[in-house]
Amino acid sequence: MIASELAAWATGDLLVPVPVDDAARRHLLDGIGTAVAAARLHAAAPAVAVATGLGGPAESTIVGTDTRVGAAAAALATGTLVHALDFDDTHAGGLVHATAVVLPAAFAVGEQTRANGREVLTAAVVGYEVACRVAAAAPHAFHRGGLHATMVAGVFSSAAVASRLMGLDAATTAHALGIAGSQAGGLLAFLGTGASTKQLHPGFASHAGILAARLAAAGATGPVTVFDGPHGVYDALATGPVDPAAILTGLGKVWETEAIGIKPWPTCQLAHATMAAAQDALARSGADPSDVVGVHAQVHPDSASVVCATDRDLSRPVSPYAAKFSLPWSVAAMVLDGRVGTDTYDERALARPDVTELAAAVSWDVLTGPQGAAADAAGDVELVLRDGTRLRGHVDRSPGGGSSPLSKDALLAKLAGNVGPLAAPLADAVESLASAPDLDALLTLAARAASTDLIPSEAHA
Repeated sequence: MIASELAAWATGDLLVPVPVDDAARRHLLDGIGTAVAAARLHAAAPAVAVATGLGGPAESTIVGTDTRVGAAAAALATGTLVHALDFDDTHAGGLVHATAVVLPAAFAVGEQTRANGREVLTAAVVGYEVACRVAAAAPHAFHRGGLHATMVAGVFSSAAVASRLMGLDAATTAHALGIAGSQAGGLLAFLGTGASTKQLHPGFASHAGILAARLAAAGATGPVTVFDGPHGVYDALATGPVDPAAILTGLGKVWETEAIGIKPWPTCQLAHATMAAAQDALARSGADPSDVVGVHAQVHPDSASVVCATDRDLSRPVSPYAAKFSLPWSVAAMVLDGRVGTDTYDERALARPDVTELAAAVSWDVLTGPQGAAADAAGDVELVLRDGTRLRGHVDRSPGGGSSPLSKDALLAKLAGNVGPLAAPLADAVESLASAPDLDALLTLAARAASTDLIPSEAHA
């Protein structure tokens, strides 16, 4: 059974290659940054309030705060914080936000069990591999059925992370994975309403994964057929072709952790290629953005169903989060401002008439024929100027992953914009995580960063 083999690998002796360790540290650092930024903006206030109210033994810290609660409650809040601004990383093959479901469990259970930094880092790599592989075995098949792959795959990832840090054996961990499967879900209904449920999904997944591991440790059992079926997670929740055996293909030899992309902009990954192509058109032409009166894009069908869905007003999003899932609105903001930051999606920015006008003039063709992963697709746009001139822009894929990874300097600049003056100490702490005796210093730095005033020029970097 796949769950049994995956559990044996997840709890076994792992020799993580140096480049994989490096990738995991980059993503954990990026995730701390997005969590601190969300804490600064109170973007996950309900989840933090509820987690604080749940209380429990003071096992773990909610990242970006000095509040200690039960580990599962801490993970609920931290997962929501990491994902709240939609600025966290994405694995293109699985279209899954990996760090949002890995970091909360790794830090909460790592702190609870007093694990050292090396143990936490290895557990995080396990989590990255599980999240990416479970999602990529059903490319876009969860989204196609109206479910958020991050939550579906995230429950398994968090269960594996928690099981390893708790010292569970392979058989018990397989039960934890089976139990986690009964908590997989996450409706995409937020797309048309502006509801905040998507922000909560990684928190739900992290909370559920920790509970699954604890239940298994207490003697509860789960179906080890959770991936193979019948009635497993793919049978029940995936719409379209799936290949469950792909979860194990190359496990421990091919590392999906290295294939995760880091976002340069706090908006849906599926709009990034078009936004970058618009940037390319303007940069190569030197045209004045105010002269752009129309945009026409070529859009991957799986992207179109999420960020170009015509069952809602894409030029007048109902909320900041809905704007992040409107390709026309995000592209219009990118064209007019030459940048996109957290301030782009401020509530007040939604009323900008210039963005609304240009967003209404964005059109697109949905590509046909065989396509690769939507988050790895190329971006192609044509900008129409006031005098009738047409400018073409192209990128091979969105920046931040694959053949276009975010540079170290760009990652540190993003971190500085998110956390302010303590960016360098935080980067140093994560860089030396493998030799840290525990997570205390790192979590203290994150709390200080969230409570330290930003330098004005850093606020929306």
